[in-house]
Amino acid sequence: MKLTDSQKWLILAMMILSGVLFYLLGPVLTPFILGALFAYLGDPIADRLEKKGLSRTLAVVIVFSVMTIFVALLLLVLIPILNKQVILLVKTVPQYVQWIGENVLPWLETNFGLDKEIFELDSFVTWLQTHWLQAGGFAANVAGGITRSGTLIATWLANLLLIPVVTFYLMRDWDKFITTIDHLLPREIEPDIARIAKESDEMLGAFLRGQVTVMIALGAVYSIGLWLIGLKFALLIGMLAGLLSFVPYMGFAVGIVIAGIAMMFQTHDPIQLLWVALVFGIGQMLEGMLLTPLLVGDRIGLHPVTVIFAVLAGGQLFGFFGVLVALPVAAVIAVVIRDLHKRYLESHLYDASRLQAQADDTKPPE
Repeated sequence: MKLTDSQKWLILAMMILSGVLFYLLGPVLTPFILGALFAYLGDPIADRLEKKGLSRTLAVVIVFSVMTIFVALLLLVLIPILNKQVILLVKTVPQYVQWIGENVLPWLETNFGLDKEIFELDSFVTWLQTHWLQAGGFAANVAGGITRSGTLIATWLANLLLIPVVTFYLMRDWDKFITTIDHLLPREIEPDIARIAKESDEMLGAFLRGQVTVMIALGAVYSIGLWLIGLKFALLIGMLAGLLSFVPYMGFAVGIVIAGIAMMFQTHDPIQLLWVALVFGIGQMLEGMLLTPLLVGDRIGLHPVTVIFAVLAGGQLFGFFGVLVALPVAAVIAVVIRDLHKRYLESHLYDASRLQAQADDTKPPE
């Protein structure tokens, strides 16, 4: 693949323009990205149904209906339970604050000379009770905040309704979009772009589908395990740890710290921390020895530090939208870098003597 100077400048200009547009439109792109993600996850299943003789539209309707029912049932089951746990957490916070004031702060004052008055725990409890308990819990607090702004609720509802619409139409026309993009590529570079896109799709598709399953499985394992050892906020902490597990070790680290603190506040018995460690240890072993090798494997090929940096950088640059696209973009960049690395090793810049020797070997004898 050899590009002319004009082609190089055109590609560079398009990349810069795309980056600027993504940066400016980041706040409104979230429902489209989520819709594209769901369509991407559902497209292979629709393709299989289509190969069995169904029309594309009927196959997409079946896949879309199953996905919608699954998400709706999940929300109907989880939201009431999570709401109860958040209300329980807020009601229990004053007891936690009191325990901190009676045990932790005097210890800090004795050993480090910190003035416990600077923490203003009483003011924090008063604010919490005013803004949460009187509002009737998490759901009521969120609903109250939304209803105070007509524009906010209209935007929220529009985005919520837009996600399934985008998902359906993208899933139905996914293959057409891919074909159109392929036809628009310059013929000289189309084989290389198609090869890189295929490698990215194989790696990213398998990773995303597997990782979503791993997140759900880990959330269930952590929640059930914490419930069995008697932690009050088992579902809340377990699902949080499961959701954060898309970043290597973050779900485990955040989950075990929060669960440990909650268990100490609940029982005041350090021995109970061993049960918390056991739950997360079992979850980590299941992830490392069974779930990730079976469902994900080594399909993304990114170092854990690279994954963490990609997520943080995406969030810093583009907010929540950046977090959503961080791993897909990082995976594609990894494929491109591997291709460039291979080309570099085969180039004159890397080893001119080896290439010269190969050229001499291919010369016909005089």
